[in-house]
Parts: sequence; C-alpha cells; structure tokens
Amino acid sequence: MERSVTPEAVVAEARAWLGTPYRHQASLKGVGCDCLGLVRGIWRGLFGPEPERVPPYAASWAESRAGDGDPLAEAAGRHLVPLDHRPPYEPRAGDVLLFAFRAHLPARHCAVATGAGTMIHAHDGASVTEVALTPWWRRHLARAFRFPDAA
Repeated sequence: MERSVTPEAVVAEARAWLGTPYRHQASLKGVGCDCLGLVRGIWRGLFGPEPERVPPYAASWAESRAGDGDPLAEAAGRHLVPLDHRPPYEPRAGDVLLFAFRAHLPARHCAVATGAGTMIHAHDGASVTEVALTPWWRRHLARAFRFPDAA
C-alpha cells in the first residue's frame, strides 16, 4: 500500500529522535545514531523497512578523497527525490540536506530541514539536536533531496 508522507510528518519523525546520543553507524531512536542513522530511522518511521543495506563507512569525513565517488549522494539519489539546491534554494521542512566539508570532496554529513532556517542532525560528541541552518552550513550544502511523496 502506498503511503503519502507530508513534510510535517517528516519533521515530526525527525523531532522524535531529539536527544538520541551519537553512535557511529547506529540507528536506534533513543539509544544511538549518527547522521545517516537518523535519516535511516526517519525512513523506517515513515515507510517501513530500509530499501537497501548500508555498507560500513568511516567515522571521519576527513578520510574522504576526491575520486572516491560520492556514496552518500548516490544512495540518496536511489531512494529520495533530488532537488535543485543551487541558490536561491531555501530548504523546506522535511528536505534531506547533504553537506561536503571541502568543495572537492564527497558529501559526508546529512540533516533534515525543519523549516524557518533550522535543521535536525546528529554529530560526534553530541546528541541529535535541532540547530540553526547558519551561513556556514549553507556554504557547505552539497545536495538536497526530499522523501518520496513529501510534497
């Protein structure tokens, strides 16, 4: 059965993860997750089982190398709807945002926009939190996607 997902439902599911401790490669609400685990958990909360198995990945974005491809963006492109993220793009509630910390490197961080210039993400040393989408984050925005049917 097809399930219609609203941006509000995406944000509500993301907010249900607030306070979850950071744990590399984990994806258990209230127990632990990393940024990808957060997006995976939101998918499960909205759609059920994940569409593919996630291979092991390094904890540090600094281990990325140009020419290694962009596996996070490639996986997102297989299951999410790509958006034109070039200016004047303004993230909407429910958009999945991918960040690259160097222009020549692949995306290594993800978050979910909650609207009005805010996003929810998980990062090392902190729990899942809702923060401002500051100019620093906007400069590092590499890709944007939307969950299927989240119009």
